[in-house]
Amino acid sequence: QGLLVESGGGLVQAGGSLRLSCSASRSIFSISTMGWYRQAPGKQRELVAAITKGGSTNYADSVKGRFTISRDNAENTVDLQMNSLKPEDTAVYYCNLAIPALDLNYWGQGTQVTVSS
Repeated sequence: QGLLVESGGGLVQAGGSLRLSCSASRSIFSISTMGWYRQAPGKQRELVAAITKGGSTNYADSVKGRFTISRDNAENTVDLQMNSLKPEDTAVYYCNLAIPALDLNYWGQGTQVTVSS
């Protein structure tokens, strides 16, 4: 097991929903900014959503209104609720933990999300 462990990926029909979860080390989660990135074949990795330790969020324009990022500092998890999924959401989704002040950046192993038309 690594510091970040993702779960929840899978195959879903367009219009459906998935919930991704990332579990992090208890010792560093609460002071970290957490994010979800994705990378589709032939494309660069892109930020999907991020949430700071204080709960501030930001989203890629392509997912606003459809995806919601949340964190539970007691459980050391960050989730990505994905609704109204589209085929173009198909990608490998990666959990990211960052502490910018310490130049710390750590990645999960990735989880595949496939949305069929």
